[in-house]
Amino acid sequence: MPEGFEMQQDHQRILAPEVRVMRKVEEIEEQIRNLTGDELAEFRKWYAEFDAQAWDRQIEADVKAGKLDALGEAARRARREGKSTEL
Repeated sequence: MPEGFEMQQDHQRILAPEVRVMRKVEEIEEQIRNLTGDELAEFRKWYAEFDAQAWDRQIEADVKAGKLDALGEAARRARREGKSTEL
């Protein structure tokens, strides 16, 4: 086996998932570029809803994990100290 061959194989195994992801993304991009105007409008509507749901799930997970606790406390402190206004 040539010197460095094993390292090259390991490197390819490590990058293989990234390469597959990039190919998949590039294929999706190409498909989107080829949509008609009506298809693109439908896709945008679908994606906006999909993205909003993903955002909601992430926020809910962050709240459950306590990642927003410091922000909440800072907001409550600002309110107690009169540094905020009613909406």
